Amino acid sequence: MLNACLLFGVNRHFEEESEACNFNITTRGRVRFVNTALLLIDIQNDYFPGGRMEVEGSVAASLCANRLLSFFRQQRLPLVHIQHTNIRPRATFLLPGTEGAGIHENVRPFSYELVVQKNYPNSFRDTPLLEHLRGQGISQVVICGMMTHMCVEASTRAAFDYGLRCTVVSDACATIALTFGDKIIPADHVQGAFLAALRTVYAKVVSAEDFISNYRQIEIQQ
Repeated sequence: MLNACLLFGVNRHFEEESEACNFNITTRGRVRFVNTALLLIDIQNDYFPGGRMEVEGSVAASLCANRLLSFFRQQRLPLVHIQHTNIRPRATFLLPGTEGAGIHENVRPFSYELVVQKNYPNSFRDTPLLEHLRGQGISQVVICGMMTHMCVEASTRAAFDYGLRCTVVSDACATIALTFGDKIIPADHVQGAFLAALRTVYAKVVSAEDFISNYRQIEIQQ
């Protein structure tokens, strides 16, 4: 099945809203965003075809992330780009100063948008992210990015532990196959397992299509 995000392209602006994404809806049907920020985690060149650590479905996920980014920009809502630099001694990807560590063109930041640099899977560790969100009065975050089983998962759990309400947009995330002993765990199984674990307590998990469809239904009611 063709990913729904591919049907719209990367440059179209979207009006998206979802009760599942922790946004408030007034009794008159008008949408009201309350203290909500978008976090785009590690959507970087090395995770794409031709990169040093290609992630399965990275292009499709980045187009879904672009839809979210376009919406938050259109509505002038807070957003943060998060960029990983790999400083481990034997690291082979996302290396400092390389093109592979650059943020992918599908979600490239505007010059005035905040980019938080990190060196650990947890986007809050040794970064100003939490201080920034608290300074903006943010209490809810919408999370997307790469890789689902690593930095998205670590950052979502950390955000929850810091008292933030979290929504993860599933098809705006992507990951890789993993091994356990002599078994290969396919990427789609890894994706499903980690998202299923997050949605038990730590986050609401929705697709981009659900996110958009719920908003459009509210629009019709207005």
